[in-house]
Amino acid sequence: MTGFPSFLAFKYLKPKRSVASVITCVSVLGVMLGVAVVIIVRSVMTGFGDIWEEKILDFKPHVSLLPMHGNVINGEDDLAEKLRAVDGVSCVTPEIDTRVLISHRGRVLAPVLIGVDGEDFAKAYKVGAPRAGTFDLEGDSIVLGVNAARTLGVWVGDTVTVYSPKTLVERDEVFLPVKWKVVGIFSCGQHEYDSGYAVASLPNVRDLMGMEKGVFAVHVKTDRPTDGRRFDEIVRKLRSCGGERQLLRSVTWREADREIFNALAVEKNMTALLLSLISLVAVFCVMNTLLVLTVQKTPAIGLLKALGFSRLEIMEVFMVHGMIQCSLGIILGLLASWAVLSNLQNIVEWLAAMGLEVFPASVYGLSAIPHRLIVSDIFWVVALVFVFGVLASLIPALAAASKDPVKSLNGN
Repeated sequence: MTGFPSFLAFKYLKPKRSVASVITCVSVLGVMLGVAVVIIVRSVMTGFGDIWEEKILDFKPHVSLLPMHGNVINGEDDLAEKLRAVDGVSCVTPEIDTRVLISHRGRVLAPVLIGVDGEDFAKAYKVGAPRAGTFDLEGDSIVLGVNAARTLGVWVGDTVTVYSPKTLVERDEVFLPVKWKVVGIFSCGQHEYDSGYAVASLPNVRDLMGMEKGVFAVHVKTDRPTDGRRFDEIVRKLRSCGGERQLLRSVTWREADREIFNALAVEKNMTALLLSLISLVAVFCVMNTLLVLTVQKTPAIGLLKALGFSRLEIMEVFMVHGMIQCSLGIILGLLASWAVLSNLQNIVEWLAAMGLEVFPASVYGLSAIPHRLIVSDIFWVVALVFVFGVLASLIPALAAASKDPVKSLNGN
């Protein structure tokens, strides 16, 4: 980039009372808004992904060990002791997880019933303190999620009727429904879990399923489930604990909830792609600014060519002018996104006070809107806008360099 063409590019940026100056300001503001919006939206989407991941890891097992053949794992207590000895394992819970029908005064719900030891439930499922009652699973008792309890119209102390799923698959046997007392209500802040799960003691669920021994799965919680390399190593060790007599297969938390994470990733990428069109429109404004500038500066272009300036030097003037506009827009966009993300909750509360509820806590179950800024997101947004800016500047630069010097001096 030589000195004089760059000097001219900066000179043409000086504000003047002309249409080109107004369009230049609009172009810079357009690039700023495009960059800021994409970064803000991707940060919020990343924050929501983090919240989903956190709630899944708190409630669901990190690894589920299932029998390779058959439906039941026998010797679950000995297997659990082996699994607890594996480095990196924080909690092991032998369980029977099955979908049942629960009714109360004509209301029916079909949640997943978790059969687990009461102490293991408190360790493995991070649902916080009971919303009501306790998590004591002694006797004929059951614990419900807060939304499930609301759907059934029950609270602590009420009795519900639980129907075994074996009734639907066993024609030669009759499995009578049982009546259990609601002793506790939990709430983990996630609608699917608060409405679709219930918990009872392992012996009670085993009797409900007509089983004398064994469990359907052994669930494991690890200390660092998001550390890919370490987590894979732990999974390999866990799978080998079954021995030759009982082959086990593993299902990790990412495999079990693959649809959720894939949906979040697609939504995040599609939203960013659509919002990137804002930046693309702003880049077209930059191109329009340069086209207007080439028309206004036609005599100057002719004079420069008459003085011996080459085509590349003429192109450089307008390329530099366009890149400066894009760079200013990018810098302002980064500053604007930082300012918005730093005050995001205040902005949401201000909008709510104005009557525009953009983040209702009753829907999302969160006290504050989540967000997390990733450096790679900033990099690709900046790179994309800058590359498009360079390409948009190329067309007016070629048009300026192709002008005939004689006609340009005459203003044609």
